[in-house]
Amino acid sequence: MIEFVRAAAIALALAGLATLGGCSRGDAKDQATAQAAPPAVPVSVIQVALREVPVVYEAVGRTEGSREVQVRARVSGILEQQLYTEGDAVNEGAPLFRIERAPFEIDLEQQRGALAQELARNELAKRDYERSRDLVAKGFVSQQYADQAAAAFAQSNPAVQIARARVRQSELNLSYTNVTAPIAGITGRAQQSIGSLLTPNADSSLLTTITRTDPIWVRFALSEAEFAGLRNREAKQRPQVSMETADGKTFPAKGRLNFSGSTVDASLGTVQMRAEFPNPKLQVLPGQYVRVQVMAGNQQTIVVPQTAVLQNESGRFVWVVGPENKATPRTIRTGNWVGSNWVVLDGLKPGESVIVDNLVRLRAGMPVQAAKKDG
Repeated sequence: MIEFVRAAAIALALAGLATLGGCSRGDAKDQATAQAAPPAVPVSVIQVALREVPVVYEAVGRTEGSREVQVRARVSGILEQQLYTEGDAVNEGAPLFRIERAPFEIDLEQQRGALAQELARNELAKRDYERSRDLVAKGFVSQQYADQAAAAFAQSNPAVQIARARVRQSELNLSYTNVTAPIAGITGRAQQSIGSLLTPNADSSLLTTITRTDPIWVRFALSEAEFAGLRNREAKQRPQVSMETADGKTFPAKGRLNFSGSTVDASLGTVQMRAEFPNPKLQVLPGQYVRVQVMAGNQQTIVVPQTAVLQNESGRFVWVVGPENKATPRTIRTGNWVGSNWVVLDGLKPGESVIVDNLVRLRAGMPVQAAKKDG
């Protein structure tokens, strides 16, 4: 009896061990299956297609006056008056400064007196010459006397011309004591104080500056590739230029390109450009930094949302839904922004599905559960 009970207990123990072993093998198999097939990540996708989008080249530029003139003293003298308010708009020919006139008035009177003397000498030489011809004809004087009278008269003519030129120079110098605006524009601050001694061809000759702000110019640069694309499209359609100021506001008027460089900067790989904008209300001042957009027609291309584009050491890339609904990274080459989208120049084909959310959870080869995103 005791032997029977002992045998039954051993049989029950062996059965329990077998059951435990089966359960352990089943759990390990389930875990391996779970590790081999992770759950699909739910994602939203867009199906890319060719779209007509504007060709836009963007750059940071700086404004400058369409004409910037330095106003300088052209004669030496004491600065007596300032006749304008700094920063005001002036017309061409408006009085700006007055330099001491008395020395130039005195010089002008002297030169006029010298001219009167030369005119009198010329008149006397002329009469002597005419009289000598009559006397020679009558035999009262020698031919030598007549020749001397003719030479004296000939010499007096250029002396009169020189005296007249000196009078004109003195009149011109006197006129330079009234310094006027050479162009219409906005005046700068006065560089010299009243009472200063001005000297031409020296630093003290600079009085102020005048800048024409209507139209205003904007200088910027495009990369070599952008310039090549713009030049190819310029023959088909004249580019339009828009400007955005530092406060994010779009300038109301459109501009036009009025200059493009003929050389590429070897150190930067850029080409200098310039655009012109009407600026009658002085909304933009010279020296401001602005964002410039050059619009050169339209093109058929693929665009993807900016949020779908990531970047690593190899460049920009997106996640696409590959074979068997698995996430696949795809390197792309981008162009400019169009609204909230990137223009894709290379790397995607029409009809491919690009993942636009849950990007941080994705790994190469990870299964995804894709849902098409509206819009």
